Amino acid sequence: MTRVSGDAPAEAARKSSIPEGLWLRCPGCEKMIFRKAMEANLHVCPECGHHFRISAVERVAQLCDARSFEPRKWKLEGADPLGFVDLKAYPDRLRAEQQKTGQPEAVQAGKGFIKGRPVALCCLDLTFMMGSMGSVVGEAVTRTIEYATDRDLPLVIVSCSGGARMQEGALSLMQMAKTATALGRFDDAGGLFISVLTDPTTGGVTASFAMLGDVILAEPGALIGFAGPRVIKQTIRQDLPEGFQRAEQLLRDGAIDRVVPRHSLRNEIARLIDYAGK
Repeated sequence: MTRVSGDAPAEAARKSSIPEGLWLRCPGCEKMIFRKAMEANLHVCPECGHHFRISAVERVAQLCDARSFEPRKWKLEGADPLGFVDLKAYPDRLRAEQQKTGQPEAVQAGKGFIKGRPVALCCLDLTFMMGSMGSVVGEAVTRTIEYATDRDLPLVIVSCSGGARMQEGALSLMQMAKTATALGRFDDAGGLFISVLTDPTTGGVTASFAMLGDVILAEPGALIGFAGPRVIKQTIRQDLPEGFQRAEQLLRDGAIDRVVPRHSLRNEIARLIDYAGK
């Protein structure tokens, strides 16, 4: 007993010397994985291939050629038409999210190169209010579509969102029609729109631009739908099939064109651009 109690301080010291967050448990295979190995693998579990959620900044860095992305610097600010207050006032929530993420809003938009092909790129940011689409996000997406139209560039939008932003009420819902209308003009001009769906893509984003791609790609296991599976289950009072609303099921049902692992996205997008002659 003396030996065991004597070893306890040494064991505690050994544990405290391990940096916090060095290891994490994969929600896919439930194995402990080395965080740096996961990050070096494009934030994909090296054991089971589970795709971790990433920020829009990381997404841009993964997709674009090094130092090729040029962000569009619009001075856009969200409105508070409802004077919305939940646990805090909406303007206060926006400021808190800006401080937390270091980003002005839930979107990264601009021009970049993907394996040497110029594209107009827009990535929604799940780390900022769940990537919800308010008036600023909708306007940024619309302006990116118009930029691609004016310059005859292929358009790539990476969706990752909880849907429309409830704090902005009808102004948020109006972004669905605005982005879809801009895509209609882009299509009339002969543009190529590659829509990439990641986990999760839900709500008003799914019901608007995310599902309007000429080609729709999705990452493995991505949750894609309008209402979430829990809401649907409670509404219809029935158990849902395994894999319901996941990318693989949507592929089988013909709602998307391809499920593409993250490490293959750059190659796949470049191949589609070449195939379309863009």
